[in-house]
Formats: sequence, C-alpha cells, structure tokens
Amino acid sequence: MGANLVREKLAQATEILDELDIDLWLVVARESDTLGDPSLPLVVGTSVTWESAFLISRTGRHRAIVGTGDVENIKQTGAWDDVVGYVEGISEPLRKAIAEYDPNRIALNFSKDNNIADGLTYGMYLVLQDILGDTPYWSRVVSGEPVASRVRSRKSPEEQRRIRAAVATTVEIWEELRQWLRPGLTEREIAAFMHERVAARGLTTAWDPRYCPTVTAGPDSPVGHVGPTDIAVEPGHLLSLDFGVRQEEYTSDLQRTFYFLRPGETSAPPEVERAFGIISGAIQAAAEALKPGVQGWEVDQVARDIFAREGVPPWEFGLGHQVGRAVHDGGCLLGPRWERYGQRPYDRVEKDQVYTLEIGMTVPGYGRVNLEEDVVVTADGCEFLTPPQREPILIG
Repeated sequence: MGANLVREKLAQATEILDELDIDLWLVVARESDTLGDPSLPLVVGTSVTWESAFLISRTGRHRAIVGTGDVENIKQTGAWDDVVGYVEGISEPLRKAIAEYDPNRIALNFSKDNNIADGLTYGMYLVLQDILGDTPYWSRVVSGEPVASRVRSRKSPEEQRRIRAAVATTVEIWEELRQWLRPGLTEREIAAFMHERVAARGLTTAWDPRYCPTVTAGPDSPVGHVGPTDIAVEPGHLLSLDFGVRQEEYTSDLQRTFYFLRPGETSAPPEVERAFGIISGAIQAAAEALKPGVQGWEVDQVARDIFAREGVPPWEFGLGHQVGRAVHDGGCLLGPRWERYGQRPYDRVEKDQVYTLEIGMTVPGYGRVNLEEDVVVTADGCEFLTPPQREPILIG
C-alpha cells in the first residue's frame, strides 16, 4: 500500500479519535503475516515480526515501537516518522510512551460483533495487561471498535478510486463472459474461464477462488457459498454468478444473472421477468433509502417489505455489506436485526462507505435470479458504481 494512502488513513484516524473523545488508539501485533490485525495494512502499511505497538494519537503525533529488525521496514512505508526500536523487550519503551501521551482513554481492537475491529489476540491482550496493569492506564482501556470501524469504513479518495477500478475490471470480465457463453458449458468450465480472465490481468479473485465465482446453473445447482459442479447450463436455464476481483489491494463484489433462450424464444419467460422486476425494484428502493444517518436494518427492511407485498419468501441473509480491502469489510451492515449480526444492523450509515445491495430468488424450473450491485454513499444518498442490472442478460 502506498505511503500516501496510509497517511490518508492516519489523518482519518486522528479526526475520528477527536470525534470520539479518545486520546490514543493502540494497535499491537506480532508475526502479523500469520495473524495480523485487520487495521494494520490501513494505518501501518506493512507487516511486523516482533511484538509491535503503533500509538495513534488524536493530536496527530504518532509513534511506532518495534523490534530493531523492523525499524527500517516501518520507516520505508513513508508514513511513520517517529519509530522507536527495542532490543530486549517492548515493555519499557511502551510504558514510557504511554506515560508521555498520558491518555484518558486508550482504544484497543477488541469487539464482540465486528471482526474487522477484533484484531487484538487474547495473548497480546494479556501481554498488554502485564505491561500496563500496575499503571493508571490499564483502567482507561476501552474497545477500539468505533475507531477501527470508522477508519475502515470511511473510504478515502484513493480507496474509492481503487474500488471503482476493481468494479470496472469486473464489468469488463462480465462482458467477456457474455460473449463466450453457450449452452452445454458446465459450472466448472464457466468458473475456469473467469479464473483465466482474472489471471490474464495479473489479478486475483476477491475471495477464495474455490467459490469465486460462485456459479449457479439451472434449477438443480446447490445454493450458497459453494464451489462449481459438473452441472451444465441448458436452454431454459438461468445462470447466476457471484464474482469480484482484487485489484490494487481492493475488491469488488457483483452478481449477474443470464437467461439461456429456448428455441423460438426472444425473451425470458414471464416468471423470470417477474423475479427480475421484484428484485431490481427492491434494490432500487433500498438505494433510495440508503443515505447518511439511517440505521442499517432500516435499509434492509425497505427491500423486505417489497418482497412481503409481492408474496415472495424473504431471503435468508443481509441485504448489503461493506466492501473495501476485504469483500466483507466489517462495520455497519444493511441487514435484519438477527442474533447472528449482533449490533451491526443498528450502526448508522456514513458518507463514503461502500456497500453491496444483493438479493436472490429461486424461480422454480429455471434456477436462481441473483442480483448484486456496489454503491458508494454520498452526502445525500448513494451512487451505483456500475449501471444496475434490471433484466436478464439473454444468451442464445
């Protein structure tokens, strides 16, 4: 990650700490290539080996404390000017630095609901407790969830540029797929084609390539996060794909659905057209409701109400998640108030967050209609990052 992007995120963190009246955000890690805090790539820009502490202050005066072998690595990011190296152990320089900052509240990255803000391992928590337990500062520790979540969620201009580029590449690959598709291809062959197009660009898929893309061909294909099968798509079948790329460390996440025309057909059957109308209409209504200040569950409910009025069974997942460095980028969720989502549906939407809007429906005898769009929240609404799909893409 470029130094200017890390500096953007550090500047954001400084503003967010001031908003939340938190004096110090303490991000700690060790052997981070194996088990790294999700915030580390954003505000540090590299990995670490030994026990390391990154003190991010609301004053904008930040300090990194790392093993001497990591000092030059941190300096080379170009984002950290105050780097302290230690030889025997981190305890003394960390205690000294904390006393110098003298914070009233110290945020650590632990969270019950938000995996993106839960990067502090229990072992490192105990290490910090040993270091700070006999000081006044351990009693001032609070959850860093609101800090980590906001830093992650508020996409900077450079982050938005990268996400838009990943979306544009995804659209290009969709078009290449459209031109190549024909009846008789299996899900495995379709997934292999997508992987070839990604590899040809020197990129990787947005998530596990074993099920990115997720390919659902016809009425007998398994539904969910599953790998492709030997089921072939035939005339009269729907084909849906859930797919994204990782480009410049940022991701896209889109779903598109195709219909394979039967002999003599010039359009999809009424049942398929109706499903597209319901789903695309629900996505449009949710997009109109998506604006700064609303709670995530409220946006999800707008779409669910449309399904209820149409007499269609509701989908069994949230309407939308955030997208960024990870395809599931944590923070506020556009989802129902279910136990599995904890407090995230109660979070409020903010400007510059990027979300998916995704809904699926089974059309008996044909397969699945799955649509998913990526949108960025603006000052008074949201912007689709690519023209939304409103009708089936016809093949044949």
